[in-house]
Amino acid sequence: MNEGYFLNMKSFFQNKEDARNMGHDFYLVRYKKGGVASYPIKSNLYVCSIGLQGYSKGQINLLPFSLKSQSICVTLPGYILEQGDLSDDFECLSIAMSETFLNSLGLSFDFQTFLAVQDKPVLELTEKQYASVLKYYDMVYSVLGSTNPYKQEIVKHLTCAFFYGLGYYFYENNSSKELTNEEMLMQQFIREVQIYYKQERKVLFYAKRLHLSSGYLSTIVKKVSGKTATEWIDNYVILEAKAMLKSRKMNIQQVSNELNFPSQSFFGKYFKRHTGMSPKEYKEK
Repeated sequence: MNEGYFLNMKSFFQNKEDARNMGHDFYLVRYKKGGVASYPIKSNLYVCSIGLQGYSKGQINLLPFSLKSQSICVTLPGYILEQGDLSDDFECLSIAMSETFLNSLGLSFDFQTFLAVQDKPVLELTEKQYASVLKYYDMVYSVLGSTNPYKQEIVKHLTCAFFYGLGYYFYENNSSKELTNEEMLMQQFIREVQIYYKQERKVLFYAKRLHLSSGYLSTIVKKVSGKTATEWIDNYVILEAKAMLKSRKMNIQQVSNELNFPSQSFFGKYFKRHTGMSPKEYKEK
């Protein structure tokens, strides 16, 4: 995978209020409405965002989310965030960490299971949980601003406690909902699309992966989501293309190659058909 189009978190945090970091592996930032990108962004970090006031609405991997006061949102590396409506008083805290940092914590397998359950990335916190999260943030913020020679180890221990405290709550909330067979099929389809959309854009491919006819899969997807299977696939491709084009780190030919289009011309026609503008127009917009 070409890593060049991932959001540069260091640059992203540079001009944000009260931002602190530990190398390229750990960041804390507090930001408001003006600090939120208006186009799709893709991060290669694990990010926890805690709503302080106001609200933020948009899509994570094309699925709707709403972050408000006293709620937390967790996104994984490779997820694409597309911001929608923001209240004027929106404010949140974000904690971002690399896979290297996360692996260094030595968390149990149960925690990795919690990370994998992302059908519901936003959860409301209880008063006690919310207070604990804010306390964790303040403690780590203070440590990162200190000259303590052991601050890296202190941050790791505090972060372990933070995740163990919230991990089971996330897992229970994500696993408690009973899905219908059709909803489970929809989830399986989405997961397959998330894996293969760069290589395959035909419904038949995904139907074969799920051992179904393309007609039956299309019917179920439309019934559950209101969108056709083809629309889901195309929307993932376009969302990825937008994130790449706005990264400024890849030219149009590289984006076309990354998404496995036969030519830049073919990609340009595909992109314009779905967005109403050429890749160049979108990139320079």
